Amino acid sequence: MPNLRLQIIVGSTRSGRNADSVIRWIAPLVAAHTAFDVEILDLRDWPLPFFGETIATVGDFADPTYSDPLVKRWNNKIAEADGYIVVTPEYNHSFPAVLKNALDSVFFSFGFRRKPVACIGYSLAATGGARAIEHLNTVLIETEAVPVRTPTLIPFISNAFGADGKPTNASLQLVLDVMLEDLAWLASTLKSARMQSPSMPAALRIRAGTPRP
Repeated sequence: MPNLRLQIIVGSTRSGRNADSVIRWIAPLVAAHTAFDVEILDLRDWPLPFFGETIATVGDFADPTYSDPLVKRWNNKIAEADGYIVVTPEYNHSFPAVLKNALDSVFFSFGFRRKPVACIGYSLAATGGARAIEHLNTVLIETEAVPVRTPTLIPFISNAFGADGKPTNASLQLVLDVMLEDLAWLASTLKSARMQSPSMPAALRIRAGTPRP
């Protein structure tokens, strides 16, 4: 039985997005992985306001209310997972603003902290979203998430999938399998560690002058 809650975050919302063909390919494969109980979080279904939270808008620090009920629901939803897959295109050598906004909106709850995040990138060019994921990883580290070393990169996305929905490049399956195995190991290991040693986030420990992890 699955014991790790995995959320797949779809990081593109524009009309005609190529993310849909990526999701059609990966969703059944990830769901078939015995380690995961999978939920897809499509940012089209989460029209978050443009990030404007401050400490003043958090409300009760023990149970933040935020400035908008949707922001609170988003923070609560992210907190449920043990690990994540982020699917992102590459826009101007980076990832979409709507995805950055969704990550920034996980504010003060530290929902990504000590949890692994694997990335699937795609682009119209040969890079396959590599530059977007490089930027994305710097943001994830700041949230205290643990980026998975191996991403799945899908170049030339317009021709990446055949009529059957499967990738035209057979090596993508191997890369995805390796990524999922590493994600499962990290999710299991970090979940166990979080249960054994809960602690305050680094930023709060520094502010409080408390070095203990």
